[in-house]
Amino acid sequence: MSSIVALTESRHSVCVYCASSNACEPRHREVARTLGGLLAEANCTLVYGGGRSGSMGALADGALARGGRVVGIIPRFMRELEWGHEDITELLEVEDMRTRKHEMLSRASAVVALAGGCGTFEELMEAITLKRLGLYLGPIVIVNTGGYYDPLLEQFSRAIEGRFMDSRHGAMWQVVAGPEEVIQALETAPGWDADSISFAAVR
Repeated sequence: MSSIVALTESRHSVCVYCASSNACEPRHREVARTLGGLLAEANCTLVYGGGRSGSMGALADGALARGGRVVGIIPRFMRELEWGHEDITELLEVEDMRTRKHEMLSRASAVVALAGGCGTFEELMEAITLKRLGLYLGPIVIVNTGGYYDPLLEQFSRAIEGRFMDSRHGAMWQVVAGPEEVIQALETAPGWDADSISFAAVR
């Protein structure tokens, strides 16, 4: 399956994983806000975790400020805690975190990961795992703000070198330095298809 082509010609859904923390460096929220605006300008629907704080809120606000469509997926308990962003285009309430992850990825034709904590790591790793199995086929772009993801990228390299992953698996994700590079990375990502299941198991 080919990667996203000509984003501006039709509306695609891009799932963005990022943090809800307000305590991290402000630059992470600025990156998120910029990305939200750029996705809106590229006519992409933003799919994210539905929160209103931290990078999540900045991401949504950036898209809304540029007239973008924003779909949030939030577990019931988070909405009951009033963590949801009620001003977005659509806020879908689901039963639990597992359902949230499934809904976010199933609605997306591409994935972007910004800096985040354990929740962001989990979401990113699940997307990569499903892509390895041919169950998710879209681009995965990691925004490596200030080298934040350098240790994880090094671990991926070690996994490939140690033959825990095939060398071809290194093409499952693209890495960019900032949000301004995301659209091009989505448009030029190598194609991936369900036949990847044939080399999912390293022998």
